[in-house]
Amino acid sequence: MNILILGSGGREHALAWKLSQSIKVSRIFTGPGNAGTSYLGTNLQLDPEDFNAVKKAVLENNIKMVIVGPEAPLVAGIHDFFLSDNALKNVPVIGPDKSAARLEGSKDFAKAFLTKHEIPTAPYKSFDRSTIKEVPDFLKSFASPYVIKADGLAAGKGVLIFENLDDAEKEVTAMLDGKFGKAGHKVVIEQFLKGIELSVFIVTDGNSYKLLPEAKDYKRVGVGDTGLNTGGMGAVSPVPFANRGFIEKVKQRIIDPTIKGLSEEGINYKGFIFFGLMNVSGDPYVIEYNARLGDPESEVTIPRIKSDLFELMEGVAEGNLSERILEIDERYVTTVMVTSGGYPGHYEKGKEISGLERTKDCVVFHSGTKMSDDKVVTAGGRVLAVSAWGRTMSEALHGSYGNAGLLSFDNMYYRTDIGFDLQEKC
Repeated sequence: MNILILGSGGREHALAWKLSQSIKVSRIFTGPGNAGTSYLGTNLQLDPEDFNAVKKAVLENNIKMVIVGPEAPLVAGIHDFFLSDNALKNVPVIGPDKSAARLEGSKDFAKAFLTKHEIPTAPYKSFDRSTIKEVPDFLKSFASPYVIKADGLAAGKGVLIFENLDDAEKEVTAMLDGKFGKAGHKVVIEQFLKGIELSVFIVTDGNSYKLLPEAKDYKRVGVGDTGLNTGGMGAVSPVPFANRGFIEKVKQRIIDPTIKGLSEEGINYKGFIFFGLMNVSGDPYVIEYNARLGDPESEVTIPRIKSDLFELMEGVAEGNLSERILEIDERYVTTVMVTSGGYPGHYEKGKEISGLERTKDCVVFHSGTKMSDDKVVTAGGRVLAVSAWGRTMSEALHGSYGNAGLLSFDNMYYRTDIGFDLQEKC
Protein backbone atom coordinates (compact mmCIF):
# COMPACT_ATOMS: atom_id res chain seq x y z
CA MET A 1 0.00 0.00 0.00
CA ASN A 2 1.16 3.53 -0.80
CA ILE A 3 0.93 5.95 2.14
CA LEU A 4 1.05 9.74 2.27
CA ILE A 5 2.26 11.39 5.50
CA LEU A 6 1.44 15.08 5.73
CA GLY A 7 3.94 17.32 7.51
CA SER A 8 7.61 18.19 7.57
CA GLY A 9 8.95 17.68 11.09
CA GLY A 10 10.54 15.10 13.32
CA ARG A 11 7.15 13.55 14.06
CA GLU A 12 6.63 12.86 10.36
CA HIS A 13 10.15 11.45 9.96
CA ALA A 14 9.52 9.15 12.95
CA LEU A 15 6.23 7.97 11.42
CA ALA A 16 7.90 7.33 8.06
CA TRP A 17 10.82 5.53 9.74
CA LYS A 18 8.52 3.16 11.60
CA LEU A 19 6.04 2.59 8.77
CA SER A 20 8.89 1.81 6.36
CA GLN A 21 9.53 -1.31 8.46
CA SER A 22 6.11 -2.80 7.62
CA ILE A 23 5.88 -5.44 4.90
CA LYS A 24 2.40 -4.08 4.10
CA VAL A 25 3.73 -0.67 3.10
CA SER A 26 4.88 -0.37 -0.52
CA ARG A 27 5.88 3.27 -0.87
CA ILE A 28 5.93 6.23 1.50
CA PHE A 29 5.28 9.76 0.31
CA THR A 30 5.73 12.73 2.63
CA GLY A 31 4.40 16.19 1.94
CA PRO A 32 6.38 18.33 2.11
CA GLY A 33 8.77 16.22 4.22
CA ASN A 34 12.42 16.97 4.94
CA ALA A 35 15.88 15.60 4.16
CA GLY A 36 15.33 12.64 6.49
CA THR A 37 12.04 11.53 4.95
CA SER A 38 13.60 11.76 1.48
CA TYR A 39 15.78 8.76 2.36
CA LEU A 40 12.71 6.66 3.22
CA GLY A 41 10.52 7.50 0.25
CA THR A 42 9.45 10.40 -1.92
CA ASN A 43 8.95 13.99 -0.78
CA LEU A 44 6.12 15.90 -2.44
CA GLN A 45 6.35 19.67 -2.45
CA LEU A 46 2.85 20.42 -1.24
CA ASP A 47 1.18 22.43 1.50
CA PRO A 48 -0.84 20.14 3.84
CA GLU A 49 -3.44 22.90 4.12
CA ASP A 50 -3.90 23.07 0.34
CA PHE A 51 -6.48 20.30 0.11
CA ASN A 52 -6.70 20.36 -3.69
CA ALA A 53 -2.92 19.89 -3.92
CA VAL A 54 -3.22 16.96 -1.50
CA LYS A 55 -6.02 15.48 -3.64
CA LYS A 56 -3.86 15.78 -6.77
CA ALA A 57 -0.96 14.01 -5.02
CA VAL A 58 -3.20 11.22 -3.75
CA LEU A 59 -4.69 10.49 -7.17
CA GLU A 60 -1.42 10.78 -9.09
CA ASN A 61 0.51 8.48 -6.74
CA ASN A 62 -2.18 5.87 -6.05
CA ILE A 63 -2.22 6.75 -2.34
CA LYS A 64 -4.41 4.39 -0.29
CA MET A 65 -3.99 5.98 3.16
CA VAL A 66 -3.23 9.48 4.44
CA ILE A 67 -1.72 10.09 7.89
CA VAL A 68 -1.95 13.69 9.06
CA GLY A 69 0.95 14.86 11.22
CA PRO A 70 0.26 18.51 12.19
CA GLU A 71 -2.89 19.98 13.68
CA ALA A 72 -3.66 22.80 11.22
CA PRO A 73 -5.04 20.66 8.34
CA LEU A 74 -7.10 18.62 10.81
CA VAL A 75 -8.67 21.71 12.37
CA ALA A 76 -9.26 23.08 8.86
CA GLY A 77 -11.18 19.90 7.94
CA ILE A 78 -9.01 17.77 5.68
CA HIS A 79 -10.78 14.60 6.87
CA ASP A 80 -14.15 16.12 5.94
CA PHE A 81 -12.74 17.17 2.55
CA PHE A 82 -11.86 13.56 1.77
CA LEU A 83 -15.25 12.23 2.92
CA SER A 84 -17.11 14.74 0.75
CA ASP A 85 -15.09 14.07 -2.41
CA ASN A 86 -16.19 11.13 -4.58
CA ALA A 87 -12.65 10.50 -5.78
CA LEU A 88 -11.23 10.48 -2.23
CA LYS A 89 -13.99 9.20 0.07
CA ASN A 90 -12.62 5.65 0.12
CA VAL A 91 -9.09 6.77 1.04
CA PRO A 92 -8.86 6.59 4.85
CA VAL A 93 -7.49 9.62 6.69
CA ILE A 94 -5.77 8.89 10.00
CA GLY A 95 -6.70 12.00 11.94
CA PRO A 96 -10.01 13.34 13.30
CA ASP A 97 -12.62 15.25 11.32
CA LYS A 98 -13.22 18.96 11.87
CA SER A 99 -15.78 18.44 14.64
CA ALA A 100 -13.48 16.09 16.59
CA ALA A 101 -10.40 18.26 15.99
CA ARG A 102 -12.07 20.99 18.05
CA LEU A 103 -10.51 19.24 21.05
CA GLU A 104 -7.33 21.01 19.95
CA GLY A 105 -8.70 23.73 17.72
CA SER A 106 -10.78 25.38 20.43
CA LYS A 107 -9.61 25.69 24.04
CA ASP A 108 -13.13 26.79 24.98
CA PHE A 109 -14.67 23.66 23.42
CA ALA A 110 -12.09 21.43 25.11
CA LYS A 111 -12.66 22.94 28.56
CA ALA A 112 -16.44 22.75 28.17
CA PHE A 113 -16.10 19.10 27.08
CA LEU A 114 -13.89 18.28 30.07
CA THR A 115 -16.28 19.97 32.48
CA LYS A 116 -19.38 18.36 30.99
CA HIS A 117 -17.91 14.87 31.21
CA GLU A 118 -16.42 15.41 34.67
CA ILE A 119 -12.84 14.91 33.55
CA PRO A 120 -10.29 16.47 35.97
CA THR A 121 -9.07 19.87 34.76
CA ALA A 122 -8.39 23.31 36.20
CA PRO A 123 -11.35 25.67 36.90
CA TYR A 124 -11.81 28.14 34.04
CA LYS A 125 -13.97 30.72 32.33
CA SER A 126 -14.08 31.94 28.73
CA PHE A 127 -14.37 35.57 27.64
CA ASP A 128 -14.94 37.53 24.45
CA ARG A 129 -15.30 41.23 23.69
CA SER A 130 -18.82 41.31 25.10
CA THR A 131 -17.69 40.02 28.53
CA ILE A 132 -14.27 41.68 28.81
CA LYS A 133 -15.42 43.82 31.76
CA GLU A 134 -15.83 40.64 33.83
CA VAL A 135 -12.17 39.65 33.42
CA PRO A 136 -10.70 41.55 36.42
CA ASP A 137 -13.17 40.09 38.90
CA PHE A 138 -12.61 36.55 37.64
CA LEU A 139 -8.83 36.91 37.83
CA LYS A 140 -9.14 38.18 41.41
CA SER A 141 -11.18 35.10 42.33
CA PHE A 142 -8.02 32.97 42.57
CA ALA A 143 -4.35 33.44 43.39
CA SER A 144 -1.57 33.94 40.86
CA PRO A 145 -0.08 32.75 38.60
CA TYR A 146 -2.73 33.28 35.93
CA VAL A 147 -3.01 31.09 32.82
CA ILE A 148 -4.26 32.92 29.73
CA LYS A 149 -5.06 30.95 26.55
CA ALA A 150 -6.12 32.06 23.09
CA ASP A 151 -9.06 29.89 22.07
CA GLY A 152 -7.76 28.84 18.66
CA LEU A 153 -4.49 27.72 17.10
CA ALA A 154 -1.73 30.29 17.59
CA ALA A 155 1.38 28.43 16.39
CA GLY A 156 2.23 27.32 19.92
CA LYS A 157 2.35 30.90 21.23
CA GLY A 158 -1.20 31.24 22.52
CA VAL A 159 -0.70 30.06 26.12
CA LEU A 160 0.88 32.52 28.57
CA ILE A 161 1.35 32.50 32.34
CA PHE A 162 1.56 35.68 34.43
CA GLU A 163 2.40 36.31 38.07
CA ASN A 164 1.14 39.88 37.97
CA LEU A 165 -2.60 40.63 37.84
CA ASP A 166 -2.20 43.78 35.72
CA ASP A 167 -0.06 41.92 33.18
CA ALA A 168 -2.69 39.17 32.94
CA GLU A 169 -5.45 41.72 32.33
CA LYS A 170 -3.39 43.47 29.65
CA GLU A 171 -2.71 40.17 27.88
CA VAL A 172 -6.42 39.28 27.78
CA THR A 173 -7.15 42.69 26.24
CA ALA A 174 -4.30 42.28 23.72
CA MET A 175 -5.60 38.86 22.64
CA LEU A 176 -9.17 40.10 22.25
CA ASP A 177 -7.83 43.10 20.32
CA GLY A 178 -6.33 40.79 17.71
CA LYS A 179 -2.85 39.86 18.95
CA PHE A 180 -3.32 36.32 17.60
CA GLY A 181 -5.91 37.15 14.95
CA LYS A 182 -8.98 34.91 14.88
CA ALA A 183 -7.34 32.54 17.38
CA GLY A 184 -7.80 35.16 20.11
CA HIS A 185 -11.39 36.21 19.43
CA LYS A 186 -12.20 34.20 22.55
CA VAL A 187 -9.89 33.81 25.54
CA VAL A 188 -9.80 31.11 28.21
CA ILE A 189 -8.57 31.99 31.70
CA GLU A 190 -7.87 29.10 34.02
CA GLN A 191 -6.41 28.41 37.42
CA PHE A 192 -2.75 27.43 37.50
CA LEU A 193 -2.05 23.81 38.41
CA LYS A 194 1.15 23.11 40.33
CA GLY A 195 2.79 19.80 39.51
CA ILE A 196 4.89 18.08 36.86
CA GLU A 197 3.80 17.71 33.25
CA LEU A 198 3.71 14.65 31.04
CA SER A 199 2.07 13.58 27.79
CA VAL A 200 -0.05 10.48 27.26
CA PHE A 201 -1.08 9.27 23.81
CA ILE A 202 -3.69 6.94 22.40
CA VAL A 203 -4.80 5.91 18.92
CA THR A 204 -8.50 5.20 18.50
CA ASP A 205 -10.92 3.98 15.84
CA GLY A 206 -13.81 5.71 17.58
CA ASN A 207 -14.77 2.71 19.70
CA SER A 208 -11.66 1.13 21.17
CA TYR A 209 -8.19 2.55 21.71
CA LYS A 210 -4.59 1.50 22.17
CA LEU A 211 -2.49 3.21 24.82
CA LEU A 212 0.85 4.29 23.37
CA PRO A 213 4.00 5.02 25.42
CA GLU A 214 3.88 8.17 27.53
CA ALA A 215 6.56 10.87 27.39
CA LYS A 216 7.82 14.01 29.06
CA ASP A 217 9.18 16.82 26.93
CA TYR A 218 11.20 19.93 27.78
CA LYS A 219 9.86 23.20 26.41
CA ARG A 220 12.25 25.90 27.66
CA VAL A 221 15.24 26.71 25.49
CA GLY A 222 17.76 27.01 28.33
CA VAL A 223 19.38 24.63 30.80
CA GLY A 224 17.40 24.29 34.01
CA ASP A 225 14.12 25.08 32.22
CA THR A 226 15.06 28.70 31.68
CA GLY A 227 14.49 31.07 28.81
CA LEU A 228 11.78 31.20 26.17
CA ASN A 229 9.30 28.46 25.37
CA THR A 230 10.01 26.38 22.26
CA GLY A 231 8.35 23.59 20.35
CA GLY A 232 10.38 21.20 22.50
CA MET A 233 14.09 20.74 23.23
CA GLY A 234 14.02 17.04 24.05
CA ALA A 235 11.94 14.25 25.53
CA VAL A 236 12.13 11.01 27.49
CA SER A 237 10.03 7.82 27.66
CA PRO A 238 8.97 6.08 29.83
CA VAL A 239 8.31 8.73 32.48
CA PRO A 240 9.59 7.45 35.86
CA PHE A 241 6.80 8.94 38.00
CA ALA A 242 4.07 7.61 35.67
CA ASN A 243 3.89 4.20 37.33
CA ARG A 244 1.14 1.64 36.79
CA GLY A 245 -1.05 3.15 39.47
CA PHE A 246 -0.82 6.63 37.96
CA ILE A 247 -1.47 5.40 34.42
CA GLU A 248 -4.49 3.45 35.67
CA LYS A 249 -5.86 6.71 37.09
CA VAL A 250 -5.26 8.34 33.71
CA LYS A 251 -7.19 5.58 31.95
CA GLN A 252 -10.13 5.53 34.36
CA ARG A 253 -10.47 9.26 35.02
CA ILE A 254 -9.39 10.76 31.68
CA ILE A 255 -9.04 8.46 28.68
CA ASP A 256 -12.14 6.29 29.15
CA PRO A 257 -14.43 9.28 29.91
CA THR A 258 -13.01 11.10 26.87
CA ILE A 259 -13.80 8.22 24.50
CA LYS A 260 -17.24 7.81 26.10
CA GLY A 261 -17.91 11.55 25.93
CA LEU A 262 -17.00 11.76 22.26
CA SER A 263 -19.36 8.88 21.51
CA GLU A 264 -22.18 10.47 23.52
CA GLU A 265 -21.78 13.68 21.54
CA GLY A 266 -21.92 11.84 18.23
CA ILE A 267 -18.27 12.55 17.40
CA ASN A 268 -16.60 9.67 15.56
CA TYR A 269 -12.93 10.23 16.39
CA LYS A 270 -10.41 8.33 14.26
CA GLY A 271 -6.76 8.99 14.94
CA PHE A 272 -4.39 10.03 17.69
CA ILE A 273 -5.29 11.87 20.88
CA PHE A 274 -2.56 13.61 22.86
CA PHE A 275 -3.44 14.22 26.50
CA GLY A 276 -1.34 17.02 27.96
CA LEU A 277 -1.45 16.21 31.68
CA MET A 278 -0.32 17.63 34.98
CA ASN A 279 0.57 15.26 37.81
CA VAL A 280 -0.71 17.10 40.88
CA SER A 281 0.37 15.17 43.99
CA GLY A 282 -0.21 11.86 42.22
CA ASP A 283 -3.49 12.79 40.54
CA PRO A 284 -3.74 13.52 36.77
CA TYR A 285 -5.41 16.66 35.42
CA VAL A 286 -5.88 17.59 31.77
CA ILE A 287 -4.08 20.76 30.70
CA GLU A 288 -4.94 20.34 27.03
CA TYR A 289 -5.95 17.97 24.29
CA ASN A 290 -4.10 17.73 21.00
CA ALA A 291 -5.60 16.02 17.96
CA ARG A 292 -2.31 14.45 16.81
CA LEU A 293 1.00 13.11 18.09
CA GLY A 294 3.48 15.43 19.75
CA ASP A 295 6.90 16.56 18.59
CA PRO A 296 9.51 15.84 20.01
CA GLU A 297 7.51 13.23 21.96
CA SER A 298 7.05 11.15 18.80
CA GLU A 299 10.81 10.78 18.57
CA VAL A 300 10.79 8.81 21.85
CA THR A 301 7.37 7.12 21.78
CA ILE A 302 7.44 5.72 18.23
CA PRO A 303 10.88 4.04 18.72
CA ARG A 304 9.36 2.20 21.70
CA ILE A 305 6.70 0.56 19.52
CA LYS A 306 7.98 -2.94 18.73
CA SER A 307 5.00 -4.15 16.70
CA ASP A 308 3.90 -3.07 13.23
CA LEU A 309 2.60 0.51 13.39
CA PHE A 310 0.82 0.11 10.07
CA GLU A 311 -1.32 -2.64 11.65
CA LEU A 312 -2.65 -0.04 14.09
CA MET A 313 -3.27 2.49 11.30
CA GLU A 314 -5.13 -0.17 9.33
CA GLY A 315 -7.15 -1.00 12.45
CA VAL A 316 -8.19 2.64 12.76
CA ALA A 317 -9.21 2.76 9.11
CA GLU A 318 -11.16 -0.51 9.23
CA GLY A 319 -12.67 0.03 12.68
CA ASN A 320 -11.18 -3.13 14.19
CA LEU A 321 -8.36 -1.64 16.25
CA SER A 322 -9.24 -3.85 19.23
CA GLU A 323 -8.09 -6.88 17.23
CA ARG A 324 -4.65 -5.42 16.51
CA ILE A 325 -1.47 -6.11 18.49
CA LEU A 326 0.60 -3.40 20.16
CA GLU A 327 3.94 -4.38 21.69
CA ILE A 328 5.98 -1.85 23.66
CA ASP A 329 9.75 -1.91 24.15
CA GLU A 330 10.44 -1.66 27.89
CA ARG A 331 13.73 0.17 27.35
CA TYR A 332 14.14 3.91 27.79
CA VAL A 333 14.32 6.16 24.76
CA THR A 334 15.56 9.73 25.02
CA THR A 335 15.87 12.42 22.39
CA VAL A 336 17.93 15.59 22.36
CA MET A 337 16.84 18.33 19.96
CA VAL A 338 19.66 20.02 18.06
CA THR A 339 18.62 23.54 17.11
CA SER A 340 19.77 26.57 15.16
CA GLY A 341 21.49 29.18 17.31
CA GLY A 342 19.08 31.96 18.17
CA TYR A 343 15.99 29.73 18.15
CA PRO A 344 13.18 30.37 19.15
CA GLY A 345 14.07 33.92 18.11
CA HIS A 346 15.89 34.89 14.92
CA TYR A 347 18.11 32.22 13.36
CA GLU A 348 19.74 31.58 10.00
CA LYS A 349 18.99 28.73 7.61
CA GLY A 350 20.99 26.91 4.98
CA LYS A 351 23.86 25.76 7.23
CA GLU A 352 25.49 22.55 6.03
CA ILE A 353 25.20 19.71 8.54
CA SER A 354 28.14 17.34 9.02
CA GLY A 355 28.63 14.22 11.10
CA LEU A 356 25.38 12.39 10.29
CA GLU A 357 27.30 9.43 8.90
CA ARG A 358 29.32 9.13 12.13
CA THR A 359 26.35 8.48 14.44
CA LYS A 360 25.66 4.93 15.60
CA ASP A 361 23.28 2.99 17.87
CA CYS A 362 20.72 5.77 17.56
CA VAL A 363 18.24 7.29 15.14
CA VAL A 364 18.64 10.90 14.05
CA PHE A 365 15.18 12.19 13.15
CA HIS A 366 15.17 15.23 10.89
CA SER A 367 12.95 18.16 11.76
CA GLY A 368 14.12 21.38 10.08
CA THR A 369 16.31 20.09 7.25
CA LYS A 370 16.32 19.97 3.46
CA MET A 371 18.53 18.73 0.65
CA SER A 372 20.66 21.29 -1.21
CA ASP A 373 23.03 20.08 -3.95
CA ASP A 374 23.18 16.61 -2.36
CA LYS A 375 23.99 18.12 1.02
CA VAL A 376 21.79 18.21 4.12
CA VAL A 377 21.32 21.77 5.35
CA THR A 378 19.33 23.44 8.10
CA ALA A 379 15.86 24.69 7.21
CA GLY A 380 14.31 25.51 10.57
CA GLY A 381 14.82 26.31 14.23
CA ARG A 382 14.58 22.76 15.48
CA VAL A 383 16.87 20.85 13.18
CA LEU A 384 17.54 17.26 14.36
CA ALA A 385 16.31 15.00 17.17
CA VAL A 386 18.89 12.45 18.33
CA SER A 387 17.07 9.42 19.79
CA ALA A 388 18.75 6.52 21.57
CA TRP A 389 17.70 3.46 23.56
CA GLY A 390 19.01 2.31 26.93
CA ARG A 391 18.27 -0.12 29.75
CA THR A 392 18.32 2.94 31.98
CA MET A 393 17.56 6.57 31.26
CA SER A 394 21.20 7.38 31.92
CA GLU A 395 22.31 4.88 29.29
CA ALA A 396 19.84 6.27 26.74
CA LEU A 397 20.93 9.85 27.44
CA HIS A 398 24.57 8.81 27.03
CA GLY A 399 23.64 7.59 23.54
CA SER A 400 21.68 10.72 22.66
CA TYR A 401 24.33 13.15 23.90
CA GLY A 402 27.26 11.13 22.58
CA ASN A 403 25.78 11.16 19.09
CA ALA A 404 24.62 14.78 19.26
CA GLY A 405 28.25 15.66 19.94
CA LEU A 406 29.23 14.10 16.61
CA LEU A 407 27.00 16.48 14.66
CA SER A 408 28.05 19.91 13.56
CA PHE A 409 26.77 22.99 11.77
CA ASP A 410 27.39 26.70 12.18
CA ASN A 411 25.92 28.06 15.45
CA MET A 412 24.48 24.69 16.52
CA TYR A 413 22.89 24.48 19.98
CA TYR A 414 21.26 21.90 22.26
CA ARG A 415 20.31 21.69 25.93
CA THR A 416 22.70 19.64 28.06
CA ASP A 417 20.30 18.64 30.84
CA ILE A 418 17.42 16.77 29.20
CA GLY A 419 16.08 14.13 31.61
CA PHE A 420 18.51 15.04 34.40
CA ASP A 421 15.64 16.04 36.72
CA LEU A 422 14.13 12.56 36.38
CA GLN A 423 17.16 10.29 36.64
CA GLU A 424 17.02 10.11 40.43
CA LYS A 425 13.49 8.70 40.06
CA CYS A 426 14.61 5.88 37.75
